Amino acid sequence: MAYWLMKSEPGAWSWEDQVRDSVAEWDGVRNYQAANNMKAMKKGDKAFFYHSVNEKRIVGIVSIVKEYYPDPTDASGRFGMVDVKAMRPFKEPVTLADIKGEPRLENLALVRQSRLSVLPVEDDEWKLICAMGKTKP
Repeated sequence: MAYWLMKSEPGAWSWEDQVRDSVAEWDGVRNYQAANNMKAMKKGDKAFFYHSVNEKRIVGIVSIVKEYYPDPTDASGRFGMVDVKAMRPFKEPVTLADIKGEPRLENLALVRQSRLSVLPVEDDEWKLICAMGKTKP
């Protein structure tokens, strides 16, 4: 199993929206590196659900329930999407400031590639962030 972080603007698609719909398409990604990360996702992988823009915090965990397939919102036909399912919220959201303040997370892709919307997360980073959010991995 691999771990990921997926960013969403809460005004466009929030954790509450994800929980309401349970399973939803993760579409609209138009960056090749982010798309390659989504292509690498396998059914059963887990991802942090990150509220971007003003909030900048991890608020929940989703699982990948459908692997990469064409995104019908992309007129060029170059990009795809995955389907994710809400698993559980964080008991305490973990902010970007919290992450940057933790020396053991200095190599987290979120810190190094802050503008990328879909990022890999290493096993030890996953466990640490889950602990910080007081939720089970």
